[in-house]
Amino acid sequence: MHINPITLVEEFWRLMASNDFHSVGAVLADDFVLEWPQSNERIRGREKFAAMNAEYPAHGPWVFSINELVAHASRVVSDVSITDGVQRARAISFFTVVGGRITRLVEFWPEPYAAPNGRRHLVEPIE
Repeated sequence: MHINPITLVEEFWRLMASNDFHSVGAVLADDFVLEWPQSNERIRGREKFAAMNAEYPAHGPWVFSINELVAHASRVVSDVSITDGVQRARAISFFTVVGGRITRLVEFWPEPYAAPNGRRHLVEPIE
């Protein structure tokens, strides 16, 4: 049975929004790997993925808002905003889908920063 990769990634984010991180294992492959290049970390397997998310300090339930999904063949990229009501972040996630399951996820968590004063005459704030 063929599952559209975008549909699978949408289901991943829906399950993440349940805050039952073990439920996300339903869309992950047996050999699932998550990589965070910025911190040089790799997480292998559903259980470690679920435990890492469950153990992450939070002020309330996590809310995930999909800003954009882009797909090509078995690859999907998502731009997602995340908050627990206090902490706010944005993740750019690169998913690889094989056999109807997510096999690999590479995520980047960019930090916001103040715009340099030298270009104020060229830009406007994003609200």
